[in-house]
Amino acid sequence: MPSTLNQAPTAGRQEAPALRAVPSSQPLAPTGHGAPPAARTARSALAATGTHVRVRQLGKAYGARQVLADIDLDIQPGDFVAIVGRSGCGKSTLLRLLAGLEGATAGHIDLDGAPLRREAVAEQGLRLMFQDARLLPWKKVGENVALGLKGPDTAQRVHEALASVGLAERAHDWPAALSGGQRQRVALARALVHRPRLLLLDEPLGALDALTRIEMQQLIESLWRQHGFTAVLVTHDVSEAVALADRVLLIEDQGVALDEAVPMPRPRQRGHQAFAALEDRVLQRVLQQPDNGNGPHTLPPELPAVPALSTLRWAV
Repeated sequence: MPSTLNQAPTAGRQEAPALRAVPSSQPLAPTGHGAPPAARTARSALAATGTHVRVRQLGKAYGARQVLADIDLDIQPGDFVAIVGRSGCGKSTLLRLLAGLEGATAGHIDLDGAPLRREAVAEQGLRLMFQDARLLPWKKVGENVALGLKGPDTAQRVHEALASVGLAERAHDWPAALSGGQRQRVALARALVHRPRLLLLDEPLGALDALTRIEMQQLIESLWRQHGFTAVLVTHDVSEAVALADRVLLIEDQGVALDEAVPMPRPRQRGHQAFAALEDRVLQRVLQQPDNGNGPHTLPPELPAVPALSTLRWAV
């Protein structure tokens, strides 16, 4: 199968476990806060494969416009962190800095204690998934997943990656023959085939219909729990953030205005009272910040109350 240049692992890097297909009927035990001891122990073992992210005094400016300033952040190995905020707040900029796609104007980022190397992020176990699947239309599905791989086990790894997202039988199809959700599954397989230790997700589900979006959320959570990589998700959807993350960060006024733990066992039920209460608290906090840039303030009393969360869940 055709492939591009190989990304060789750095010396001493711990390889993530190989991908495997998980039957949709297989129950997923709760992990994280509130999980039983056995699940916490299993999660701790998997966390060893994830990257520890440490950000100190990070800043980014475009000319005279300061977007981010004095960001301090620690993400433990195997954690799932969601970043929310209004459009233009800098959340995607932060993700691009973590991915090495842009350089910071102040501060630094360390991955497992070593400085982020923009020219070699793949060697540091980092992969990025965008809202647009960005599949090459002139390459078949399996060839898209194989990009960057080289070696005798390429075909097997591609098969495992596609099987893990439920598309093993579509390896020889063209991207144009896939639905939007299927293309995003291929993009996820393309990231996972490299066995990442840090997966960055920049609103990867934003263009999907509601049902496909929920299915993809469940798939991402299942694969994260299976393989133990560290995940950082940027999203406008507060419900999605609460459903997937261990922590929800709100970017506002150039910094982290909220760092909210999600102390609920997995898998999470969107209709549960605790889920709705946390979603409402985060959403109400997002809505306190207007778009005029004059600083945070509470909503004027003449504005109508926020609708029930069954109808409002987006952070602008």
